Amino acid sequence: MIKLYYYPSFISLVPHIVLEEIGAEYQLVFVNLSGGAHKRPDHLRLNPNGLIPVLVQDDLVLYESGAICLHLIDTHPGCDLAPVVGSHERAIFYKWLMWFTSTLQPALSMYLHPNKWANELATHAELRRCAEEKLGGLFDILDSALEAHDGPWLMGDTYSAADAYAVTLCRWSRGMPRPGASWPHIGPYINRILERPAVRRALQQEHLPEPWI
Repeated sequence: MIKLYYYPSFISLVPHIVLEEIGAEYQLVFVNLSGGAHKRPDHLRLNPNGLIPVLVQDDLVLYESGAICLHLIDTHPGCDLAPVVGSHERAIFYKWLMWFTSTLQPALSMYLHPNKWANELATHAELRRCAEEKLGGLFDILDSALEAHDGPWLMGDTYSAADAYAVTLCRWSRGMPRPGASWPHIGPYINRILERPAVRRALQQEHLPEPWI
């Protein structure tokens, strides 16, 4: 049995969506971040960074959302959530997966949680201003990539785990003055993802109220 340690609407939503897409049997384990459960010894034994998500499967303990998604894809080869290993398309898939985890996600984190990046309250407004400016350019990149092809998904005609990242991170931006879904190609794209039954199930299981974007 797979266990996914999660907190509603956090980046753990990405592997949660992937688990629903592949139809795996799994159990959600709620980690009360607001109560500090992620800093307690039992959780730190799973992830010494004190973060979520964490996947536990038999004797495997795995953290980092991108690693979890790739593991799930590799162990469910018929799920079609990534192109064939070694292909040109697989390389582009890796590019987007890493872009979401190492570029878009940190910028959103800085905007939403400037206290994680600076202790002085006077610095928080400047961090948010810089992050908002950075995010505008990043959403431009994503929007241009979607415009460049006629397919409904980021990888073109084929839905992939990269789309699960896109919907999760664009959802994080929904309270910004200019949210990601306000870009002309991102908005329809995110709405297409939200129509997928697996995505809707994951959002509902985390008790996230509509509208989701």
